[in-house]
Amino acid sequence: MIRRYKNTQKIQAGRALGTPQAARALAQAAREGRLRLRTRVLKEGERLDTVAGEELGDARMWWIIAACSGIGWAIQVPGGTELKIPAVLAEVKALVG
Repeated sequence: MIRRYKNTQKIQAGRALGTPQAARALAQAAREGRLRLRTRVLKEGERLDTVAGEELGDARMWWIIAACSGIGWAIQVPGGTELKIPAVLAEVKALVG
């Protein structure tokens, strides 16, 4: 069995990147304006992992865009959805690590 996230970096204190705890922290920070975000409107047929690869340099970071955008855990969302993408990944790491 191939495990897509087997080598995802772990964060101390029992939190891991891509977990619900980290996603909740990012969603709250985005709502409160504690992250610098840029927006992008999702085109029909695009997926969050593809956007994450283009915008963040790593398709595995799709969950970061989902959390900041208030989408939840869906990797595919309808075209026309406004995405909120962190402009500075160091801010993301500071929040969840």
